[in-house]
Amino acid sequence: MDPDLSDEDSVVDLSFQAESPLAPPAELLERLPSCDWLLQGGGQQIFFPPSEAPGRPQEPRCWSSFLEHRVPVVTEEVAREALLSFVNSKCCYGSAAAGDLIIQELKPQTLCRYRLETFSESRISEWTFQPFTSHSVDGPHRGTSPRLWDIKVQVPPMFQEDTRKFQVPHSSLVKQCHKCHGRGCYKCSGCHGAGLARCPSCSGAKRRARQPRRCQLCSGSGRRRCSTCSGRGSKTCATCKGEKKLLHFIQLVIMWKNSLFEFVTEHQLDCPAELLAKAKGENLFKDENTMVYPIVDFPLREISLASQRGIAEHSAALGSRARVLQQRQTIELIPLTEVHYWYQGKTSVYYVYGTDHKVYVVDYPERYCCGCTII
Repeated sequence: MDPDLSDEDSVVDLSFQAESPLAPPAELLERLPSCDWLLQGGGQQIFFPPSEAPGRPQEPRCWSSFLEHRVPVVTEEVAREALLSFVNSKCCYGSAAAGDLIIQELKPQTLCRYRLETFSESRISEWTFQPFTSHSVDGPHRGTSPRLWDIKVQVPPMFQEDTRKFQVPHSSLVKQCHKCHGRGCYKCSGCHGAGLARCPSCSGAKRRARQPRRCQLCSGSGRRRCSTCSGRGSKTCATCKGEKKLLHFIQLVIMWKNSLFEFVTEHQLDCPAELLAKAKGENLFKDENTMVYPIVDFPLREISLASQRGIAEHSAALGSRARVLQQRQTIELIPLTEVHYWYQGKTSVYYVYGTDHKVYVVDYPERYCCGCTII
């Protein structure tokens, strides 16, 4: 390719320009009649959901069955089997100690875990673009764009998070590509449009240092075909993919999120709270509705307070920026047993927690290395 092409015929060097403009085309906003689509702050805006009518208040509950409910007691045999199962899952733990240690005392407790899940939907609009490859444009001439919350979409299963993007009807506009100015390509930055670059072997000297013979790689020309553009002198525009035009449109981004609030009643044992928060429990109470109400009369006051606090926190965090689709609150019983044992003249403890009898142990007496976790 001739490096001295005229300005009229050459492609423009845009390799250092921004990949996208900082604001949507003015025509895009001018031709969209709905005020809902005024974009601010970098071309993106969050829209408040429409207000929902409050649901029916909760019916009075009778908690007498709670006082009578008991989870299965962990016996000495169950405690030893749980420890053996735990030890066998660790490559560096020996099982002899688990079989030979003497269990001296079992101290069981039953904890309550309150959990609130709030499944919400939020919508934002943003302007975007893509290469224009078809002849059909769904622009404002086909009608007024619907408002954000009027667009009907398929909601995913409740309490399963997801994010989806949709092109808003009647919001499209075709514009010349801002990156290549409608040329479909731009000058290669590696060879500056010449198609040839300096030979990497002789650095353009035509001969290698201290060698009389000409460079074999470039046959003594000092230049090689540009590896960046394969000698074409230009590169296909990455923004419009060589199509020269872009389709600008408003994009609706819908996010379904599951917010979680958890609380576990206090205990006097040294089992980490993060383990108990994840422990498998026995379900005592479940309430699921579009809107749940705080538990006010539970026998354990700290559970009632946690319910009130969790619902208030979710309402404050989501009320102005998302639509609540479903809420679910549960109360579970979490069994926790402190096991005191004696082995080779020393006493220690380990913990069995959850209905599936998980084990937490700090100083297991038969451990060969420190490469294994203890939980």
